[in-house]
Amino acid sequence: MLRSGPAALLVGISLALPTYSALGAPGAHSHPGLIEHARAIACRLFRCDEPCELGEDVVGGRVEDSAVEPVIPKRKKAWEASLGGEAAARPYVAARLAALPSRRPVKPLPGDDRELVRRVAVDTWRGLEGLIDREHQLPVDHVHLGTSVRVGDYVNVTTIGLRLAAIVAAHELGFVSRGEAADRLRAVLATLGTLETHAGFFFNYYDTTSLERTSNLVSFVDSSWLTAGLIVTRQAFPELAVDASRFIDAASYRFFYDERLGRMAHGYWVHRERPSRYHYGVLYAESRLGSLIAIGKGDVPEAHWYQMARTLPPSCGWQTRAPVARREKRIGAHRFYGGWSTWDDERFVPSWGGSMFEALMPTLVLDEARLAPASLGANDAAHATVQRRYALETLGYPVWGHSPSMAPGGDYREYGVRPLGILGYDAGAVTPHASALVLPLDLPAAAANLRRLAATYPVYGDFGFYDAVDPHTGRVAESYLALDQSMIFVAAANVLTGGAVQRYFAADPVIAHVLPLLAAERFFE
Repeated sequence: MLRSGPAALLVGISLALPTYSALGAPGAHSHPGLIEHARAIACRLFRCDEPCELGEDVVGGRVEDSAVEPVIPKRKKAWEASLGGEAAARPYVAARLAALPSRRPVKPLPGDDRELVRRVAVDTWRGLEGLIDREHQLPVDHVHLGTSVRVGDYVNVTTIGLRLAAIVAAHELGFVSRGEAADRLRAVLATLGTLETHAGFFFNYYDTTSLERTSNLVSFVDSSWLTAGLIVTRQAFPELAVDASRFIDAASYRFFYDERLGRMAHGYWVHRERPSRYHYGVLYAESRLGSLIAIGKGDVPEAHWYQMARTLPPSCGWQTRAPVARREKRIGAHRFYGGWSTWDDERFVPSWGGSMFEALMPTLVLDEARLAPASLGANDAAHATVQRRYALETLGYPVWGHSPSMAPGGDYREYGVRPLGILGYDAGAVTPHASALVLPLDLPAAAANLRRLAATYPVYGDFGFYDAVDPHTGRVAESYLALDQSMIFVAAANVLTGGAVQRYFAADPVIAHVLPLLAAERFFE
């Protein structure tokens, strides 16, 4: 049946603008300005349903073709060959680390909450200091324990950014002197100055032994976490501001910005000379931090913030639950759709996968509870509550905390609370970093959960919490991941120092510029 009238005209215009949608599935987009405004007018006059921009069928976990093309670190391979091959070189890789964890028994965690947090901070910092390449001062990605120690001697730029923030936090805690912290920061900045870059940005992965890039991707979200660490560094240590600012100023986030959609591409494939086909389209994700940085630097317009979805329309029938109170809202000159989802009696704006990582990782540097109490701050608390209740009440677990982590006996994978996600990840292993992220929001609940984890399972070692445990079997992933350990440490430090890392971040002119943007929105009205 043919449609007539303005609505039919606008649908035709939409379909003439095919692209890959903001969340990685084929669909159709209207122009973010004129066409969407005209559509809204037409749909008030003619009963037309709001279309699902992602299409009728969405499947998660898609990998771009460009991602499967490896980058071979030639100098690293030559070094390994000189030692007899990759397997023969492994002990030499391990010997480059500052320290390895012992397997000696550890004492129970304290009963007092703040003492528990300080104990976790002390042990975790010891691990972060140990799992560093001594020559280049970069953290290795992971160390897997077991019958033999396996070292992942590569690093992601997010982990480098968190390394910088962790050094600042360690000084605030009194674990290192100011001079010692400055020396560590200078060493990381010096190594950054030797790495291959593209358009002012660092590649997603580097080999920590040879410093060769091992990725073709320049990642938007990972780049933003490196920038966040640099921002914290220049605020906490003004004597390093010139060096830190050099890296910040060299990278314009307009590089990732799709002006037609008003959204950020996942990244840029250098070997293909093209951006990722996917975009960050959901506001409530770890990528929101990068969007704030990009707006604060003046690299992209403020309108970008409002082009990201708070909820998707009911016509996206594949989503875990239909939105509530989805309606057009207005802040200043910006129009966007609001709304929320519900689980039991809890209201929340969903993330994509329902993981704690998506929800709370930005709070390591951004005090959303204080700066955005009616929007992101309220949503952070809601996600933490649903995470806890879903694990304890629905799954019957004795502990809670779902977020991407190692699978005990397997590889790294995504875990989440499905009702909290638009698509939603499966539940499974519980990871301590999820509880640690909640420490600044709800210290009693998070500390009690960490204490219960350590008392119930053999999940606490020399360098603090291992990465994950399967509550069904009790099996533990005896691994230390630099990313997850860094999140645990910075969250603990914020509790013990009254949010020192968050204060340094908010004090920077780039971030101060966007604080009114955070305060303006009210999610649940």
